[in-house]
Amino acid sequence: MTINNSLYSAMANTPNSDNSDGSWFEAMAEAWGEALDRQATRIETMSTEIGDQGNETPSAITQLTAESLKMTFLSNSSHTALSSLGSSLETMARKQ
Repeated sequence: MTINNSLYSAMANTPNSDNSDGSWFEAMAEAWGEALDRQATRIETMSTEIGDQGNETPSAITQLTAESLKMTFLSNSSHTALSSLGSSLETMARKQ
């Protein structure tokens, strides 16, 4: 699953009710959070398999490393996206 698919999936699964007071910005932040939660769960599961089940093979450790790096990438991307959009919204609000 690509990173974009993770984010799109989280956005698609974000509840969208007509009586919601949340903004699209909040929905995006929630989607990022859900994508990060799923990735953290994946890392936790792999770590348990390696540690508790004795699956300390080089391939398993390499896969765990790759998933950890993916988590770092997702985390940095979410921070950048939310910060950039937040700054843009702030600028737009000042100009109105």
